[in-house]
Amino acid sequence: MDEVVRISGLSKRFGDVAAVDGIDLVVRAGERVALLGPNGAGKTTTLLMLLGVIAPDDGWIEVLGHRLPRGRSAAMSQVGFAAGYLPLPERLNVDEYLGFYGQLYGLADPDIESALETFGVAHLAGARGTDLSSGQRTLVGIVKAILHGPPLLVLDEPTASLDPDVALRVRTGLQALCRDKSTTLLVTSHNMVEVERLCDRVVFVAAGRVVADGSPADVAASFGGADLESVFLRLAATDAPEHPHERSQETERPAG
Repeated sequence: MDEVVRISGLSKRFGDVAAVDGIDLVVRAGERVALLGPNGAGKTTTLLMLLGVIAPDDGWIEVLGHRLPRGRSAAMSQVGFAAGYLPLPERLNVDEYLGFYGQLYGLADPDIESALETFGVAHLAGARGTDLSSGQRTLVGIVKAILHGPPLLVLDEPTASLDPDVALRVRTGLQALCRDKSTTLLVTSHNMVEVERLCDRVVFVAAGRVVADGSPADVAASFGGADLESVFLRLAATDAPEHPHERSQETERPAG
């Protein structure tokens, strides 16, 4: 299947605030896509709707050919999700924790050792949650997300507040996973240098709308910047940024 994710006209309001305001997005098989934007831009709300955790007010979502919410169970069985802020059980060791999720995924014999080795943490198999640093917990959380070999991996701020060496291990493991397993990656991050190294496509969101979509170099150039950080800073400085291509004439929002 070429299209892994298709989002059309997605909107979500919380009271008077339009957290997501008519987002269109297509993610194709094998792409490594970063969903970027300032705090409050609508990134996490979009991911939560993509995962079926919250329902949109308008629009629709298809994941791996399954329309949400009716097809959520079938879709989510093929999706892995991890976030740097999700806790791990403190009384279980890593093997037990991953084995439990392997059962939930319906795996008769999950290859826990291989999954841990992908991110260089095989030595943590016997460690308890209380023994892990925040970086190690993040790595184990990502291992949990890839345990069932999902074709789509969704990561919300996976390296937030991590030391550079641990963030490098996350990035190296993700690059290997995408290369060897053809995994499609959808990730949010505030680390623009990391995004430029990891992703082949970036989608900038501001005020709940897609304002730029393309390769890191192309998006930076379209805003007259040298890199993604300059684009991020520009978008963070305004509530309703305007893409340069929209100044002279009204255009449709990017659809991926």
